Amino acid sequence: MTIHIGAKPGEIAETVLMPGDPLRAKWAAEQFLDNPVEVNAVRGMLGYTGTWRGKPVTIHGSGMGMPSLSIYANELIRDYGAKTLIRIGSAGAMQEQVKLRDIVLAMTASSLSTPSSGMFRDLNYAPCADYGLLAAAARAAQKRGTPTHMGGIYSSDVFYDERPDLNEQMTRHGVLAVEMETAELYILAARYNCRALAVLTISDHLITGGNLSSEERQSSFADMVEIALEAGLEES
Repeated sequence: MTIHIGAKPGEIAETVLMPGDPLRAKWAAEQFLDNPVEVNAVRGMLGYTGTWRGKPVTIHGSGMGMPSLSIYANELIRDYGAKTLIRIGSAGAMQEQVKLRDIVLAMTASSLSTPSSGMFRDLNYAPCADYGLLAAAARAAQKRGTPTHMGGIYSSDVFYDERPDLNEQMTRHGVLAVEMETAELYILAARYNCRALAVLTISDHLITGGNLSSEERQSSFADMVEIALEAGLEES
């Protein structure tokens, strides 16, 4: 057990999928895993371990924002031996060609700041995905026929953004989408020599103002979870 995770030794798999919403972790575990068992409920941050195609996998919530994800990713890696961490979550599109329900595979994640920023001091560190996971996810998405985009995203440390000038520059420079966790996940994976990837479903569009209904989110998120599972476990 750790301060924030109540799982016993051996109850966390080496491959962990991390949705922000703990209830999404519960939903994904019940929908996609065989014999899922709840291994954490501390502070309501639910985690489940089961198997997918006979291979152990944990689906554990990360909370909203990089500070929250940093807590859980640190403990999952340092105290439970997680080796592959895949964020599964929603994102807002920042390019016209990226449509609602599309999948974005984040090659890199820009940010204004992360919980790890202090240790780099003057260095503008560029966090990136594990290439093996990225390539495996791309193959999985292609096999499913899911519209998919690969490129840079932006990890924001605020939800209610009031920087239209910054959004304009990110769109100008090809940033595909915005979310709130991936940059710190990629930094932690690099620090601990682990593999990480973000597989994101476009649920909102910053340019068109469109957004998915709850029913559309559910069906679209299923594609995202299956792509993440195939990438993380077929290549492990």
